[in-house]
Amino acid sequence: MKIVVKVGTSTLAHATGRLNIRHVEELVKVLSDLKNAGHQIILVSSGAIGMGVGKLNLPCRPTDMPGKQAAAAVGQCELMYTYDRLFTQYNHTVAQILLTGEDIDHSDRRENFQNTIFRLLELGALPIINENDTVATAEIKVGDNDTLGAIVACSVKADLLVLLSDIEGLYTADPRQDPNARLIPRVEAVTPEIEALAGGVGSSLGTGGMATKLRAAKLVTAAGCDMVIANGVAPSILYDIADGKPVGSRFRAKKG
Repeated sequence: MKIVVKVGTSTLAHATGRLNIRHVEELVKVLSDLKNAGHQIILVSSGAIGMGVGKLNLPCRPTDMPGKQAAAAVGQCELMYTYDRLFTQYNHTVAQILLTGEDIDHSDRRENFQNTIFRLLELGALPIINENDTVATAEIKVGDNDTLGAIVACSVKADLLVLLSDIEGLYTADPRQDPNARLIPRVEAVTPEIEALAGGVGSSLGTGGMATKLRAAKLVTAAGCDMVIANGVAPSILYDIADGKPVGSRFRAKKG
């Protein structure tokens, strides 16, 4: 099975922006094991700006574009160094791909990206993809890694996209505000009623929220790919998700 796993900043980093070592080490271990089991794994990783904030000892995430790009430049080095070191312990080779919106929208660039990633998978490498935040401006940004994960999943004809977040899945209401909110374990179609359940943005270090996740679900399910939203606090749930067990919220691919 070809699985794209997107991890958010909230899964990778503490609120300080510093790396959550326990989470990242467990994530790498589980992804390595799934790869050993025969699955093709592609990781879409947030965290460059958040980790840059920590590495530069900034008091908060920059709001200006040059500040974000500088933090991303520092943080991306730290992020890939960490992944390379940890995956190497399990004898897996990682490859970095940084994308902008233009790379996706331009047909030749998109084809080049697809050719590269398919060859990397053939060679047994584990591609790690992030938005190229050091050069992306408002005009060429994908905007968030939920959408990037969906674009990647569609591009590589993935069987499953998993969005690991700081929430269990899609609820009938915001569980942080409403104690009666119920998890919706299975969604057959992203209807206007489902879209109306989306709240605002996510954590202070990230850019996502439920609205971006539902947009991602519409993209991938239309392309024949299932999607799961689950809490990334315990990466071992990826085993159950890969086995099709009920974890988080699963959006079913459209058939036909």
